[in-house]
Amino acid sequence: MRSFDSLSEREILALAISLEEEDERVYAEYAEGLKETFPASAAVFEGMQQEESGHRRRLIELFQTNFGAHIPLIRRQDIRGFVHRKPVWMVRPLGLETVRNQAATMEVESRRFYEKAAARAQNPGVRQLLDDLAQEERSHENRAEQLEKDKLRPDVKREEDEANRRLFVLQIVQPGLAGLMDGSVSTLAPVFAAAFATHKSWDAFLVGLAASLGAGISMGFAEALSDDGSLTGRGHPWARGFICGLMTTLGGIGHTLPFLIPEFHAAMVAAVVVVLVELGVISWIRHRYMETPALSAALQVGLGGALVFITGVLIGSS
Repeated sequence: MRSFDSLSEREILALAISLEEEDERVYAEYAEGLKETFPASAAVFEGMQQEESGHRRRLIELFQTNFGAHIPLIRRQDIRGFVHRKPVWMVRPLGLETVRNQAATMEVESRRFYEKAAARAQNPGVRQLLDDLAQEERSHENRAEQLEKDKLRPDVKREEDEANRRLFVLQIVQPGLAGLMDGSVSTLAPVFAAAFATHKSWDAFLVGLAASLGAGISMGFAEALSDDGSLTGRGHPWARGFICGLMTTLGGIGHTLPFLIPEFHAAMVAAVVVVLVELGVISWIRHRYMETPALSAALQVGLGGALVFITGVLIGSS
């Protein structure tokens, strides 16, 4: 990997061409990935793609005028100092805010590159173009804002933001909430049954750990295999399965960890407190994201938790 300061003017221009081509393709990917759900934002990125395409054409013309037809392949990953970007195909489905923030980061990085490149250029024509591109990248944020104003009227932006929220609920909150509810509620019976049956904290901890991990694995696979998301829009099945399985495990581990306290009665009190906190968090999530009335959410979750808890106590005490 080479340092930026070791590059010649010819290599700097070749790198600039490569960067513009990459940014152009990234914006094209953003536009393609957003057009089905967020068509107005997709149009914004199509406009930014055209901007980068114009930059690349100007750089190629200048390079060929000064250095000939052959443009060496020099990529960002070959030079130290560039920010690492995760490939677009690895972050699908594309999140609206994630894409907007990434685009802003790309423009800042491009501007700083052109400023540094212009300072090193000796050829007046090369330095002039690099200065011009640095200025354009500096004002690119304003042009992006103008594109948003042209393409994203306030009512359209509100619709897209609401669609973004619905996708977040559908792909993240729902599988996470299902897992958290299952882990927090379904493991109550075995954990507290073992606790009241043995009056030994360690035994209750082992049962709770096994129940939490087993439930997490089971729920994760069940969610991942329930549908592939192509028709429901629920996102990648294995991502949903991971979220659901993780939250299921965390829900069960929460009231299992207090049984690491050797003194049984102290462990029991701590576990009950954790259960109340878990049920409160679940109720809040249902109210916040699923639009369930606060009192109704608390009663539903509290009743279910109480019934499972009593079941565990009765079985363990028998």
